Amino acid sequence: MYPLRLDRVLAAFLLLTAFTSAWPWPPSPQRQENAIQQRQDSKSGTRESQNTRGPSNNAPAPTKTDPPKAQPTQTGKPAPKTAAKTAEVTGSAAATTGGSKKTKAAETKAAKSGSAETTKEAASKSVDPRLPAGGVNMITPSALAQASYYKVGDNVEFAWNYTSLSVKPSKIDVFVSCQANSATYAVSNNITFEPTGRILWDTKPDASGTAPLLTETYTLVIHDAAKDVTDIAQAGHLGAYQQFMFGMYTPQPYTGLAQGWKCATCSGAMSDMERQALKFMFGMCMITVLSFTWFVGGFGAFL
Repeated sequence: MYPLRLDRVLAAFLLLTAFTSAWPWPPSPQRQENAIQQRQDSKSGTRESQNTRGPSNNAPAPTKTDPPKAQPTQTGKPAPKTAAKTAEVTGSAAATTGGSKKTKAAETKAAKSGSAETTKEAASKSVDPRLPAGGVNMITPSALAQASYYKVGDNVEFAWNYTSLSVKPSKIDVFVSCQANSATYAVSNNITFEPTGRILWDTKPDASGTAPLLTETYTLVIHDAAKDVTDIAQAGHLGAYQQFMFGMYTPQPYTGLAQGWKCATCSGAMSDMERQALKFMFGMCMITVLSFTWFVGGFGAFL
């Protein structure tokens, strides 16, 4: 066993003194406060109750207020007042019911009209964009017939039907245009749409200031009255039809042979073309005969 030395005892005493001086005792008030937690009285608001301090924890609890007591009803009064009040309430209820029925009827009518308009708009918007635009097929005169000519002053009949038409127009405009004098002649405006259109055009001159009909070629135009002729037709809608062309002529007064009438295309002599054809034929004949004679004579002299 080693002997107890004074230097070792002194070193141990100094080490113990340094350790005890560094030990935090007594603890600080802040640590004591954090170490002791308050009791939670209610299930809600745990964090708020722990973090709040002071008089807010001692606030008095809210007091309950008693509901107002029902006043006793008075009995023993005469019944007529009660009956009158009942009648007034019943009348007001009946008036309210009648007014509500009228209001509901008006709302139902407005809803039906709105749904009808919505259905029309949906029908107009539901056209397949891949479909072609609506057109017109002429019936009278037939589209397969030859060129048509009409005398100024007669009645001209036009008839047609529609093709590839998904949205029907309400009104149709029909007029005739002439490129020679840049004039348009109204045939009929705002006519009701029908699957087969038919109209009679009176070509007699009138005193309305319209330009007189010339002996020229005319174009029949049929289009939707709600649109312009230059508008581009949409799919399924009627486009401006202006493919049918016809001729109009003005008759000349009668002039007999005695009055000096001459036929511009009638002549007993040959025309220039006929004379040129005869000259060409005789010339080819002469060339053929001479060339053959020369060939035969030259071949015999060679032999």
